[in-house]
Amino acid sequence: QLLGLGHNGHIGFNEPAPEFPKETHCVDLTESTINANSRLFDSVDEVPRQAYTMGIGTIMAAKQVLVVVSGEDKAQIVRDVFFGPVTPEVPASILQFHPNAVAIVDEAAFSLCGDLADEGCGCGDPDCDCDHDHEHGEGCGCHE
Repeated sequence: QLLGLGHNGHIGFNEPAPEFPKETHCVDLTESTINANSRLFDSVDEVPRQAYTMGIGTIMAAKQVLVVVSGEDKAQIVRDVFFGPVTPEVPASILQFHPNAVAIVDEAAFSLCGDLADEGCGCGDPDCDCDHDHEHGEGCGCHE
């Protein structure tokens, strides 16, 4: 599954809601989504107000998820999605639970996350004191 990230945390037009929609459904687009997509049309009045989209359940059933995010205007939502609580009010936050999700985020979109990313290397050991400038995997050697 290849996804972008909306300014309000939507993925695949799954807008913020009280619960995670499971299956393909028709959704009313929020004003922020309509405005964001207006660049693709001659006028904001031409932007559709509804869309059909895969549900969160369908997205989470994918073997792998790739999310691509760019731009400083996405910095706060990147922080909320990847480091905040999992909530249907920030639909993409559910990806924290996907076993094989990858995010490609440019420096501008990641600009509000550096303090959180530096809290640990990701190895799961709270007492880890190794160099955080490398990726950890099996056999990285820092805990042997």
